[in-house]
Amino acid sequence: MTERSLILVKPDGYRRGLTGEVLRRIEAKGYTLAALAVTTPTREQLAAHYAEHEGKPFYEPLVEFMSSGPVTAVVIEGEECIKGFRSLAGATDPTAAAPGSIRGDLGRDWGEAVQQNVVHGSDSPESAAREIGIWFPGLSS
Repeated sequence: MTERSLILVKPDGYRRGLTGEVLRRIEAKGYTLAALAVTTPTREQLAAHYAEHEGKPFYEPLVEFMSSGPVTAVVIEGEECIKGFRSLAGATDPTAAAPGSIRGDLGRDWGEAVQQNVVHGSDSPESAAREIGIWFPGLSS
């Protein structure tokens, strides 16, 4: 099933110059880049993106980290790209992520700062539609 997903190269990945490598892996997997932008997220944008986590202990550090610098926001398209990208990204904790995955190869062990794990990818078609609307409001679904 052809889908769309939102991918974010987070501030740590952007700062380390990993956007090109992340995009290379996405394209090598066979997914199409449908939209791409480099932007520094606003607090309002991040509040909408992470709304389901508001009030959790990691929420404020996550929003602070994600607003600390530019991110590369990408919409990808492809057959089952949500599931496929999440596999390509690897486990959320870079220390536990398998070698060969983005986080396993490129992530760093930051202890408590697991949110500094290079990339974000939508976890469901519903999340993808909501997230794409936040980052690319003019993109038709």
